[in-house]
Amino acid sequence: MAHVAEWKKQEVKELKDMISSHEVIGIVNLLNIPAKQLQEMRKSLGNHAVIRLSKINLMNLAFEDCNNEKVNINGLSEYMEGQPAIVATDMNPFKLYKILEDNKTSAPAKVGSIASEDIIVPAGDTGFEPGPFLGELQQVGVQAKIDKGKIVVSKDCVLVPEGEAVSKQAASTLSRLGINPMEVGIDLQAVYEEESVYPSDVLAIDEEKTLADVQNAYKQAFNLSVFAAIPTKETISAIIGSAFTKSTNVAVEAGILTSETTDILLGLAQAKMLALASEVSDVDGALSDELVDKLANRPVAVVETVVEETPDDETEDEEESEEEAEEEAAAGLGALFG
Repeated sequence: MAHVAEWKKQEVKELKDMISSHEVIGIVNLLNIPAKQLQEMRKSLGNHAVIRLSKINLMNLAFEDCNNEKVNINGLSEYMEGQPAIVATDMNPFKLYKILEDNKTSAPAKVGSIASEDIIVPAGDTGFEPGPFLGELQQVGVQAKIDKGKIVVSKDCVLVPEGEAVSKQAASTLSRLGINPMEVGIDLQAVYEEESVYPSDVLAIDEEKTLADVQNAYKQAFNLSVFAAIPTKETISAIIGSAFTKSTNVAVEAGILTSETTDILLGLAQAKMLALASEVSDVDGALSDELVDKLANRPVAVVETVVEETPDDETEDEEESEEEAEEEAAAGLGALFG
């Protein structure tokens, strides 16, 4: 049996103790992070999280030994990339991811580093006076010229396409222009919580969109509860208000007098009375003086009447029928108003 160094056993034990004493365990990538910046990032976590760098095989052993207590935690082994380390915390995984992302800083491009997105030299004044730097820009493919005593980039130029390595010339040009296209920070690869492993793309959420989705879901649930008449603390007032409005409308349509509908019904009755009275207002003696005064003070909509030409015999028949209708209406009003 091969001899196992004592320090390795102790390292695995300490890793297991750290894993067992925290609810949330994650894998982070510390590759290419300067020591000073790493210390600053650790400070940003305060006492809320612990980061421990160790050998990959020792971390895997610790996960395997803890798998009985924390089921599926060895699934984190799949996310060890670059220079992996374990982060242990009791905070929400999404909060941990956000803290780490917010503390990332820009850094100069190093030779050989891979561009995570297109690195662009923007159009505009570089601030440099005419000199050898103009030739350097042109050599790396940047369209530049002299304008008003300064070196000016004519248009945006993709100096390093996404996924390609930064060359020595490109790194030198970006450095002289003061462009820091690289992002330095702790990359959270995956997190374990309550027997489940969540990769970083699950943890990367759009806060504004998520908040809008939650608000929209609340509105839809509220409306559903009100329309289905499911009483809750939030919807009971709206349900009662809706029921009151519907019952009032039914009472008005049915002509049922209540303390809430009396004024509405009287108003509707008066409006119908005035509408009927206006139809026979031209008949002498059909309306009382009081009703005439009410009509005089009633707003009347202006309606254009289109007169169509009809044969003489049809016109005479219509005039006779109109006279009969006016006489019948006058008799009806006389019975109503005395």
